[in-house]
Amino acid sequence: MTKILLGFMGAGKTTVAGHLDGNFYDMDTIIEEKIGMTISEYFAKFGEPAFRKIESETLEELLALEGDNIISTGGGVVISEKNRELLRKNRKYNVLLAASFEVLYDRILHDEIYQRPLFLNNSKEDFHGIYERRMGLYEGLSDLIINTDNRSPEEIARLIKCM
Repeated sequence: MTKILLGFMGAGKTTVAGHLDGNFYDMDTIIEEKIGMTISEYFAKFGEPAFRKIESETLEELLALEGDNIISTGGGVVISEKNRELLRKNRKYNVLLAASFEVLYDRILHDEIYQRPLFLNNSKEDFHGIYERRMGLYEGLSDLIINTDNRSPEEIARLIKCM
C-alpha cells in the first residue's frame, strides 16, 4: 500500500514522512535528481508545463512501486488533471496535511532552507488565493485530513499509521 501525503507548501509533508514506516520517496528530491537542477531553476528555464509533465511521470512511477511506500508530494501536484486522476486511483490512502493560511505563511516566511518561487513572486493576497484554490483540490482527493497547526510531526505520524 502506498500512502500519499498531500498539502500546501510548509504543511510538513517531508518532515512527517520521516516519522512513518515504509519506503520514503520525496517527489521534489527525486525530480531534482532527474532534472539535474533545482525545481526553481527548472521552472525559470523551461516553464511550468514542462515541470508538470516530469512531475506526472514521477508520480506514476512511484505509484507503480510494490510494497509499503510513503510519497511526499510537492504542493502543486494537484494542479495537473493527470495527477489528480492518478491520485484518485490511490483512494483510501491519500492524506492531507492541512494548516491554516497564517501558520503556513509564517512557516514559509521563516524557512531559511527552501526558497519557494511561488511565495517569493506573489503578494500575500495572491498567495492566499493560490492556497484557497489548492485546498479545495486537496480536500477532494483526500481520505484523511489532519490539521498540523498545533501538532508535532510524531503526533501526525501516529494518526497516519492508524489508517
